[in-house]
Amino acid sequence: MSAPLFRLKPGLRLVLASASPRRRRFMEEWGLPFSSCVPEAAEPRPLPGEEPAAYVRRAAAAKARAALELLGGPAPDRLLLAADTIVALGDALLGKPRDDGDALRMLRELSGREHHVISGVCLVAPDGGEHLFSESSGVRFHPWPDDVLRAYVRTGEPLDKAGAYAVQGQGAFLVAEVHGSWSNVVGLPVTTLAARLMELGLLLPGDGARAPAASAPEVYDPGVFS
Repeated sequence: MSAPLFRLKPGLRLVLASASPRRRRFMEEWGLPFSSCVPEAAEPRPLPGEEPAAYVRRAAAAKARAALELLGGPAPDRLLLAADTIVALGDALLGKPRDDGDALRMLRELSGREHHVISGVCLVAPDGGEHLFSESSGVRFHPWPDDVLRAYVRTGEPLDKAGAYAVQGQGAFLVAEVHGSWSNVVGLPVTTLAARLMELGLLLPGDGARAPAASAPEVYDPGVFS
């Protein structure tokens, strides 16, 4: 078993306000133990004229605050991490498709064009302070013919993905270029996140100690957030 890449500040525990298997995997790859608190609540709707980056930061903060309500507020031994990711094509936000037809429509719109994947992150520090940031990555699709897009839709992968594709899954073939953070397109800008946590003194480099045996993270309250 390899030694963890990172470790939390001594005495600190991490709570992930997300059910996303991709975000969980990033924390596991860092070697950080964590528990999950996934509140059931509707994501906020974009406000008229609201920039995509401002919206996704607001959505991440809403997730964090909903989780804090379940947890009973901030705690001096807890770091809370919440994130949200959206796909923007021009001024239009592409959410998760309603059905196969909607997924095909989104993929046709993205084919041969560049769009942006924007992630918002909200950290709630042990003192209760909120630290919000967002990151945007440009993604250009290859101009795929309709029969290829239909074949991808039939795999079922697009249905629970914003923008109707997963760059880390079968949908990787759709993408010709990524400008910026690849992990951000997956759902978490890990470079910026690690740098911010280290600046705050909440994340430290691994010290060579072996990681404990992996176990399923505790889940405070299962829900619909991803």
